[in-house]
Amino acid sequence: MSAPRFVLHDHRRPSPHFDLRLEEDGVLRSWAVPKGLPDDGRHDRLAIAVDDHDLDHVDFEDEHKSVADTGTWEEHSRDDRRLVFTLHGRAGSRRFALIHTGGTQWLLHLTKEQPGVNES
Repeated sequence: MSAPRFVLHDHRRPSPHFDLRLEEDGVLRSWAVPKGLPDDGRHDRLAIAVDDHDLDHVDFEDEHKSVADTGTWEEHSRDDRRLVFTLHGRAGSRRFALIHTGGTQWLLHLTKEQPGVNES
């Protein structure tokens, strides 16, 4: 079985934002991330859970949406409130946590532990 895919869409309508989509259970679980993925662990980003998308959205582009990054992802841990995962994208691998804060609201956090940096 191949690794599950992810896509980060740069979406320009209705207002500029990014969509993070993780392949799971035959669909793309999706979050709107208004300011994009965090660059450092001190600045979490709001992520709003949105409807799942069909797998054909993994490479979908149109005049309002382009693929900012794509690749595979791997889950490290999960519970009712938190999902820790690594995105293996075009420019390398980065580990994040999605932290559920209630309703459709999540925080996207760049973890302190990064692949190849803090591992022995």
